[in-house]
Amino acid sequence: MKDKKELLRTIKFTLFSISAGLIQIAVFTILNKLNLTYWISYLTALIASIIWNFTLNREYTFKSTANVPSAMLKVFIFYLFFTPASTILGSYLVDTLKWNEYLVTGLNMLSNFILEYIYDRFIVFKGTIDTK
Repeated sequence: MKDKKELLRTIKFTLFSISAGLIQIAVFTILNKLNLTYWISYLTALIASIIWNFTLNREYTFKSTANVPSAMLKVFIFYLFFTPASTILGSYLVDTLKWNEYLVTGLNMLSNFILEYIYDRFIVFKGTIDTK
């Protein structure tokens, strides 16, 4: 039963992350088509997807009654590290090494998906999962 619950939680997280990814790609594409620099397009799109993903996952995936400001602070701390690392690396890969900006954004999104699930599951919502 517990394994089924975790599998369902992982599937929900994946589906919500896909929806956040679609938002991120849409925002990124619009800004990229305006010829903004990679980092501005990426960072704006990332912030939009973070807000969407946090809201849905707190409510439906982790079903947590965790204090929203406290949980958001923990997510903010995660992104204090992830965002500069992914933005600087992404900008380097796109601007210096001339990698395709959509490939780089996709790789950043994949690493974000994996790391954020682990962080949310074991840090942000630890002890408050299924308390709603």
